[in-house]
Amino acid sequence: MAAVVGSKGLRTPVVVTLETLAVATCYYVSAQLGLLRELVVEGAVVTPIWPPTGVSVACLLLLGLRCWPGIALGAFFVILSLTSLTPSALCVLAGNTAAPVVGYLLLRRAGFRTDLARLRDGLALVFLGAFTAMLIGATTGAGTLLATDRIEQSGFWAVWLAWWVGDAMGVLIVTPVLLLLSRIRLPLPLSRWKEALGLAVIACCLVPLAAHSSVSLLFLVYPLLIWAALRFQLAGSLLCALFASVMTTVAATDRVGPFERLSRIEVMMKLQAFNGAMALTALILSAVITEQIYTRRSVERACQELVEVLEHLTAGEAADGRAPLEDRGPGPRE
Repeated sequence: MAAVVGSKGLRTPVVVTLETLAVATCYYVSAQLGLLRELVVEGAVVTPIWPPTGVSVACLLLLGLRCWPGIALGAFFVILSLTSLTPSALCVLAGNTAAPVVGYLLLRRAGFRTDLARLRDGLALVFLGAFTAMLIGATTGAGTLLATDRIEQSGFWAVWLAWWVGDAMGVLIVTPVLLLLSRIRLPLPLSRWKEALGLAVIACCLVPLAAHSSVSLLFLVYPLLIWAALRFQLAGSLLCALFASVMTTVAATDRVGPFERLSRIEVMMKLQAFNGAMALTALILSAVITEQIYTRRSVERACQELVEVLEHLTAGEAADGRAPLEDRGPGPRE
């Protein structure tokens, strides 16, 4: 019995340690993927999309606040891979850890649900988890660069904006995809696999063409996004938005297609405006459609239950020897 009690006592620390290491690994790997595509703004290197913020918020929503040490550990190793450990680097680490934690607390206070089936959940993720919470990381990071004379005072707001938008895009694009993947159960429903395959083929052909064409054709992504949201709700729209964002980011960092003759600031502004508008459209549109579908199903279920109750009452009256109301003759005349 003592051995059993001891094993149960050790289970929680072991599980927490493994979760911490797993979160740190996911953070580090996603950071290396984000660093593959960089933009230079006022002498500071920023990423158009910073996936670790999305990974951090998703882990906090799925595992709870106990996984924040994994976020801090992952940010620590990312900083070590880029620079030496200095007081300014520790400030950036603190900001990168605090931003997703604050986002998680704001979302939990707002009653956020990870299925993103309500419009209020999509709006909460946009305005609380992304736009509001990521102000912490951007302010800490840009402020640290300014305090250590790595950027000029005139370039502070440009760096701050690029940092904030990159962190916010990580939440808007990566977090919903991870929440969606966590809810997948096998076997997958294949009722519309032909349409899904057709949509995927068209997206794989049209999105790279729009992102790399010298003619500005990025607007062609939106019909695909609407199609995916209408037919496949959150899964379709988010995967379509993720693919389009990656392709557009590659084109922007390579300075090809619609980004060819633009300055670095213009590239950053055009790319972030496109990614932001696309992520907002995918998230909110799919949330609205999903909410309407759930509402319709609830009404249909309520109508079915009402029909069953009426049939039960009618059967009960017949059993009592009374004819149903529609079979009764006219009452006695006065």
